[in-house]
Amino acid sequence: MCGIFGIYNHKDAANITYLGLYALQHRGQESAGIVCFDMDRAYSHKQMGLVSDVFTADVLKTLKGTKAIGHVRYSTAGSSDIKNSQPLVVEYLKGYLALVHNGNLTNARLIRDRLRDAGSIFQTTTDSEVIIHLIARAQSSTILERLSSALHSVEGSYSLIFLTQNELIAVRDPYGIRPLCLGRLKNAQVVSSESCAFDLIEAEFIREIEPGEILVINENGIQSFFPFKKVQPKYCIFELIYFARPDSFMFGRTVYTIRKAFGRELAKNDNIIADMVIPIPDSGIGAAIGYSQESGIPFELGLIRNHYVGRTFIEPEPSIRHFGVKLKHNAIHDLVKGKRIVVVDDSIVRATTSKKIISMFRYYGAKEVHFRVSSPPTKYPCFYGIDTPSRKQLIASSHSVDEIKTYMQCDSLRYLSVEEMKQALGRGDYTFCDACFTGEYFIPFPMDMDIEQMELFSKETALKDLRHMIVQR
Repeated sequence: MCGIFGIYNHKDAANITYLGLYALQHRGQESAGIVCFDMDRAYSHKQMGLVSDVFTADVLKTLKGTKAIGHVRYSTAGSSDIKNSQPLVVEYLKGYLALVHNGNLTNARLIRDRLRDAGSIFQTTTDSEVIIHLIARAQSSTILERLSSALHSVEGSYSLIFLTQNELIAVRDPYGIRPLCLGRLKNAQVVSSESCAFDLIEAEFIREIEPGEILVINENGIQSFFPFKKVQPKYCIFELIYFARPDSFMFGRTVYTIRKAFGRELAKNDNIIADMVIPIPDSGIGAAIGYSQESGIPFELGLIRNHYVGRTFIEPEPSIRHFGVKLKHNAIHDLVKGKRIVVVDDSIVRATTSKKIISMFRYYGAKEVHFRVSSPPTKYPCFYGIDTPSRKQLIASSHSVDEIKTYMQCDSLRYLSVEEMKQALGRGDYTFCDACFTGEYFIPFPMDMDIEQMELFSKETALKDLRHMIVQR
């Protein structure tokens, strides 16, 4: 999961991109980068760290040009290293080309091996670089034809922004797995992973870029192309559950509204008697409000989050993750003492954070702690761009709800079911990828791919089970 942003035709392109990345910081905290093109020169800066630390006023002054793209990263393919930070910038036969990518290519390793055998030299371990090589090797004359040829070779999820000396090009994969949207800032065109970035820079939201669409933005305006075979969209449901900012408009809906709907649906068949509903902030707040409204149990902010600690879910090192749990949340002592509380979170991955929070509530005198989850049990890893861990680390893959309740030491535990989740979305044509809950992977994987997430099984069993899980296109 990463955040990408681009702007075309603005005198302060670098500064606007900096602000756009600031709004997308929740999508990646490992590194940040911006590249600008000015005439025939490329100016770029990227390094490990947060946007505010990477880009000082002096750095931004060096990034000249009227068009720019930027990226905030956390790694799902390729190590957490400066060499894998983006944008990727190359100079090839047709001139300069820069790329930012949000997503995960499922066949990148096979393509990389084939290109290496043919003599290609790779500078990074990220899957995004294979797209650059495929574009450079394409025999077509225009960048649009080269790009279309390259993307017909890759599988998986991708929202992409390319920058050349003359054009900004935005692409969304045929399934539309990862989000991407188009906006306007006076005479400039802007592209972003989420619409919340447009609000910060006071840009007008135009529309979401459609699945399978290529937008070419240049001095002649905006042109739209659909070079891929049309398929049923498969939007990432986890964006709405956890990852996107609640103030973003995504997949045809406002994220906050959907999170409240998940909470209301969770409360409909629940008969818990309690004194208050408490969210685990921040992504659990919307669902907790919905749960409170539906159940009639008062909503309280009984758990306070330290916003100067990064998201525990995406920190790359386990030692940091567990230390972060202690730093990140604290309960309001007098509020919870002697009370029966319903704690609402968006999801449970390993359950280590949830267990510590329940223990904290009990330490401060909570009489009962009932845990509610506004998504189904996460049983399977994501191969399309969410950094869920290996399957053996997903507690719901090997434990029943009762066993998880015993481990977490709560008085009761209830998840939203897949059917309830669909009901909350309120749409007859269900267009979401829910493989992390169901194991129904709709993009096939190469059968000889060494999939670390399947290490719960032996290699032979993993391949056999994976064949059964895949829903062939």
